[in-house]
Amino acid sequence: MAKGGLSDALTTAGIAVAPGVRWADEMRLGLRGVTRKVWAPRGVKVVQQQELRYDWRYLALAVDGLGGTLAWTWIPNMKSATLAPIVAGWQDAGFPGVVWDGAASHRGRAVRDLGFPLVVQPPAAPELNPAERVFEYLRGEVEGRPYATLTDKMAKVDSVLQQLVAAPDRIRALAGPAWIRAALNPRKNTILS
Repeated sequence: MAKGGLSDALTTAGIAVAPGVRWADEMRLGLRGVTRKVWAPRGVKVVQQQELRYDWRYLALAVDGLGGTLAWTWIPNMKSATLAPIVAGWQDAGFPGVVWDGAASHRGRAVRDLGFPLVVQPPAAPELNPAERVFEYLRGEVEGRPYATLTDKMAKVDSVLQQLVAAPDRIRALAGPAWIRAALNPRKNTILS
């Protein structure tokens, strides 16, 4: 997808209706905690607890930044066979298509065989994927504190995502950048007719 080529990429992928197109990606969430910067009085040493266990799941997220909606599920790994039922569910839910990066599992046979319109973003360009903005927000909300179990941390993420779903304007602010609105503007493009 070349600079300014979102409309062309959607048309090439056979996506005739651009509203509702989701940007998707996966985030690994685990108990190997991440420390965060915190405020403290001058001269006071900050001590943060940190989990050191290697236990994780992947959050598969699809975001419609213009419509202010999210769809997510938890998966155990990033294999194409694991992602295929998720993508099939997106297809059954009526998503016109998904834009995501070129990870091997995204291009795997199990996903390709579904025939679902998928648009691949340029490599090494996470700033072009609004799902990454949601992940950044999630990390800010859940990292920096220890969790007894991975299930507890996943529950916290689910809670934050539910709060976002209840505030579509917040999703639009996070994941509806001006360049997407401009590319999908019906007055400028014919793909929305």
